[in-house]
Amino acid sequence: MLPNETLAVAFDSLRLNKLRVGLAIFGVMIGSACIILVVTVSLTERRYVMEQIEGVGSNLVYAYYDWDPRHPTARNEDIHLDDVQAVKAAIPEIVEAAGTRGLPTVAELDGNEVPASLIGVTQGFQEIRKLVIVQGRYFEPADDKSRRKVCLITATLAEHLAPGGDLIGKDIRLGELRFEVIGVFTERVSSFGLAEIQRETVLIPYGQIRYMTGEDKVGFLYVQARTPGDVGAVTDGVGRILKSRHPGPAIYRVQNLEPMLKMADHVSLALRLVMLGVALIAMVSSGVGIMNIMLTSVIERTQEIGIRRAFGARRVQILRQFLFEALVISLVGALAGILVGMVIPIAIQPMLRGFSLQIVYSWASPLLALTVSCMFGLFFGYLPANRASKIEPYEALRYE
Repeated sequence: MLPNETLAVAFDSLRLNKLRVGLAIFGVMIGSACIILVVTVSLTERRYVMEQIEGVGSNLVYAYYDWDPRHPTARNEDIHLDDVQAVKAAIPEIVEAAGTRGLPTVAELDGNEVPASLIGVTQGFQEIRKLVIVQGRYFEPADDKSRRKVCLITATLAEHLAPGGDLIGKDIRLGELRFEVIGVFTERVSSFGLAEIQRETVLIPYGQIRYMTGEDKVGFLYVQARTPGDVGAVTDGVGRILKSRHPGPAIYRVQNLEPMLKMADHVSLALRLVMLGVALIAMVSSGVGIMNIMLTSVIERTQEIGIRRAFGARRVQILRQFLFEALVISLVGALAGILVGMVIPIAIQPMLRGFSLQIVYSWASPLLALTVSCMFGLFFGYLPANRASKIEPYEALRYE
């Protein structure tokens, strides 16, 4: 039998069993679509988590003095503004540095008092923390130089002080002083109160909090590395500089967001493994369906196989024909699954705009789905094809 005749016989056999073949193709389609969706969801989830972490601060490294209640604090152990400048000047991989210091306070407007966190910040804090200015503006260098009593407040605090009102340009009382509100801000990504910015927070220029306390120490030292690859070196460098400038028993914690990135990778890996398991189960189910259909086809076509063997068809030709039938089922199902797997994310993308979630596509996933589907089809189709190739002519001709 010529190769084109083998193909013709295979296609004729598939056309004669449209329902069973259609069900097998549907099973392969589900498995292929699952592979596409696994890759898409995994890439999208990782990108979303990375954006959330980077929203806290891009390439962020932060340091603070680890106070030990058993060890009396000495003034020379605190981190000061000079340390912020020294770190920035000594480490070329740092593009920005800032210091903060927080105090508890009570914000008051028109008799409405709200407990709040008062934070003095130096220039560069907004660039490092990526704060979103909802209304008004951020501090300018002239605000600190002229010692203007200006402040920014969180959107939550603004709503508590004046529900539905505009606070820009108004004065609020913070302790014994009054500050003009020049802006309302939010975190780009909520830190859930784990950072210095709480739900009710007031930012003021660092010069003002230094005037209020009479000290120039900072609670947190923030630096921004030039690239993600520089974060490790910058972290080590900041620790060495702080220790060299403050010899003694003091301990300085210098940390970055690497633990959060590792945790995100572990969660992403676990999600991928679970979804991959679901996809493999779907592929195995489709493969079993192909095997079932092919075994049934072999039984129904036993006499046909015997006649072909009697007229000189070789076993390899019989094997090739049935493998080709399994491959056609897998190929058609894979192409349909690829189409479904690509259309579903496109269809639901408009629904995700409110969540600031952008679906990430991988053009390698269709190739992966096609390859895996065809491999499963050939693997599960080999047993029926091998069984068909071993049928002897005399046994087939007696079969009823």
